Amino acid sequence: MLTWTVIFLIVALIAGALGFTGIAGTAAGIAKILFVIFLVLFVVTLLL
Repeated sequence: MLTWTVIFLIVALIAGALGFTGIAGTAAGIAKILFVIFLVLFVVTLLL
């Protein structure tokens, strides 16, 4: 899941550099959501 977060972050950075602000914002939002899910699953795994 962390891999997908990094992929969407890279897509957001490239799209932002090329001027596609809508796509960059969407990709950054998806990357944030996936990162939060990753953190939650990581903490749950540590507790178990």
